[in-house]
Amino acid sequence: MITVQEKYIDETKQGEAFAIAERPENSKKLFLESYGCQMNFSDSEIVASILNEQGYNTTLKVEEADLILLNTCSIREKAEQTVRMRLAQFKNLKKQKPNMTVGVLGCMAERLKTKFLEEEQLVDLVVGPDAYRDLPNLLKETEDGRDAINVILSKEETYADINPVRLGGNGVTAFVTITRGCDNMCTFCVVPFTRGRERSRDPHSIIQECQNLLDNGYKEITLLGQNVDSYLWYGGGPKKDFVKASEMQKATAVDFAHLLDLVAKAVPEMRIRFSTSNPQDMSLDVFRMIAKHDNICNYVHLPVQSGSNNMLLAMNRQHTREEYLDLIKKAKEIVPDIAFSQDMIIGFCNETEEDHQDTLSLMKEVEYDYGYMFAYSERPGTPAHKKMEDNIPFEVKQKRLNEVIELQRELSRKRMETYVGRTHQILIEGTSRKNKNQWKGRNSQNAVCVFDVLEGQKIGDIVSVFVYDNTQGTLLGRTAE
Repeated sequence: MITVQEKYIDETKQGEAFAIAERPENSKKLFLESYGCQMNFSDSEIVASILNEQGYNTTLKVEEADLILLNTCSIREKAEQTVRMRLAQFKNLKKQKPNMTVGVLGCMAERLKTKFLEEEQLVDLVVGPDAYRDLPNLLKETEDGRDAINVILSKEETYADINPVRLGGNGVTAFVTITRGCDNMCTFCVVPFTRGRERSRDPHSIIQECQNLLDNGYKEITLLGQNVDSYLWYGGGPKKDFVKASEMQKATAVDFAHLLDLVAKAVPEMRIRFSTSNPQDMSLDVFRMIAKHDNICNYVHLPVQSGSNNMLLAMNRQHTREEYLDLIKKAKEIVPDIAFSQDMIIGFCNETEEDHQDTLSLMKEVEYDYGYMFAYSERPGTPAHKKMEDNIPFEVKQKRLNEVIELQRELSRKRMETYVGRTHQILIEGTSRKNKNQWKGRNSQNAVCVFDVLEGQKIGDIVSVFVYDNTQGTLLGRTAE
């Protein structure tokens, strides 16, 4: 697994445009491009489904689009810069095609609505993450020559009844959103302000979507949310209102471990992953479910952000270094072959060299398979931006970041070596980018493996593969006899 410095940009490259099968009766074209986290890509599938019902087929050719939508991210400054450059390109294109509508969706829409519409006049349409159902009405406003906006955050919206259109992808793996919003007020994070309060989706609709994916040939699902461990269904509404629930609602409530159990039993033929987890909300029951069900993968992305208690307190992470390490230790006892990955923020406000060394020592103790690491950049509207000084010099941030990246490279190589000499169950997701005569897939621990194509094998098969060697981020194997 390749270690990257910047998760959100690396995953999107310069944004990802999607196309789907066309409805012959549809006459309009939608160009939809997504940036940022997996939640944004999942949301784009919801948007495509809504607009497909409104006469729009998607296209990969921006010049033929009647409607251009960018699903945006506010997590990193670089993501915003990239989106702004794209909008400038579309503004020039719109001069040649004045009837074209350009809109911004997602987190940047909520945060920069006034700038986009009024000050910079880059777009015609601004829609927040909880207002996608309103797109048909908003598009009618733009057709009448008016700018349109809806960035109202909801305490109820989960889009549970919408069957997402699967955009692009490999036809093997898919995202299933189970929560929206976040109640964890980490001081560096803008998500609670752009995506609103945390609420969970009806488990019956989740199971139905998973079964539909199975029926359509998908072999792996990732249960998705800003904080999946905090999943709690008690009949609907924000998690914070659970204290007001009736005794019956509390007695029949479904938490994340219970949901994992339900999904694993409902679709035993499918692999199950989940992301993203939060240490303060992670229950040992989740690891017990991983141990109980063979189809739940032995891998958890468990962001820590820093190995220093001083930094964790400043970040309002609600867990200590010791609590995090104790959770890791107990998880490995329950699931001995489990793999972990991390998010790490380097150079947060007032970070000392001692804090930095604490991060390095925590990484060594956990032995992450891989990680997503980046230098801190303050985001407008966050508590850190309002109350803390971004006072670590750029040069110091880069030096510390390079040290963290280099250590993770060593740890990744070491972890990959532990998989060598063993046979793994690899789900074939496609052909290798470097060699079209090789398959690419992942094992239960999320490690990428490549191996030679054999006759009779196809994408979507789970194959027993003997791993004979590795690089820093990839396992090298051959089909086991």
